[in-house]
Amino acid sequence: MLKVKDLSVYYGAIQALKGISFHVNEGEIVTLIGANGAGKTTTLNAISALVPVKSGSIDFKNLNLLHLPAHERIYNGMAHVPEGRRVFARMSVKENLEMGAFSRKDRNMVAQDAERVYEHFPRLKERRHQTAGTLSGGEQQMLAIGRALMSNPSLIMMDEPSMGLAPILVSEIFGIINEINNEGTTVLLVEQNATMALSVADRAYVLETGKIVLEGTAEELSKNEAVKKAYLGTV
Repeated sequence: MLKVKDLSVYYGAIQALKGISFHVNEGEIVTLIGANGAGKTTTLNAISALVPVKSGSIDFKNLNLLHLPAHERIYNGMAHVPEGRRVFARMSVKENLEMGAFSRKDRNMVAQDAERVYEHFPRLKERRHQTAGTLSGGEQQMLAIGRALMSNPSLIMMDEPSMGLAPILVSEIFGIINEINNEGTTVLLVEQNATMALSVADRAYVLETGKIVLEGTAEELSKNEAVKKAYLGTV
């Protein structure tokens, strides 16, 4: 579904991504793990056209994305849940969800999909008329995921969905990620909480200073001694 090959990104003179290659098959959950500054967020931003690509290729469903602007990538079935949630703070929960569906022409299905989001996140339904800026951090994360789902994506990319959340909410969010995947949406997950990421993923890649240094099934990497020591807090 998604093929990234030899991707390089620079911030000025600093090379943030150093020719990385990876792929995501339809129906999978694939996670990118690594420390702060490894290039995880830059990878997602490059795929979404939020940062310019110096060289390499990004193919999505056999479509070359490099010359497609960000909004056209959404029209082709890609959604991005950004780091830090970035909900529309002055809009209501309902309005945020409606914004997520801006690219859709099947308006008769939008209300149905909003109900599906509310089934995943009952708290959002309770607060649907509340302004998003007044929600808790966990509720804003739910809204950011729900807003992305409203575009009816075939691939959803999530950037640090557990950041700043209490452990009980982290478990809830990862449970929802599993549900979304089970319903047929492919997931590319960027996450510092490697333990949780590997618990839901099919495959994983480890990024260090802009390079992919390890890859394998989530089970393989969760047993890898270097990964356990660096990211899982175990030896």
